[in-house]
Amino acid sequence: MEAIGTSRMSMEKTKEDLDRPIWGVKAIAIAANLTTRQTYHALEKGYLPASKAGRKWVTTPRRIRSTFAGEGRQQ
Repeated sequence: MEAIGTSRMSMEKTKEDLDRPIWGVKAIAIAANLTTRQTYHALEKGYLPASKAGRKWVTTPRRIRSTFAGEGRQQ
């Protein structure tokens, strides 16, 4: 049974959504459900997979998900 006002498609992340770049620490923090400070720390230490383009951090939802699913950085 679907919730009122939602469709199956809107509830699923499409491949394009998972590969769409997330630019900036604040946006990455929201996607990762972390504070901005926690996100800065995780990015600087390499705990979150992201790249720096100039002065901005960039990543994708797929890369964030893989980290929290245990498929991220190996120690």
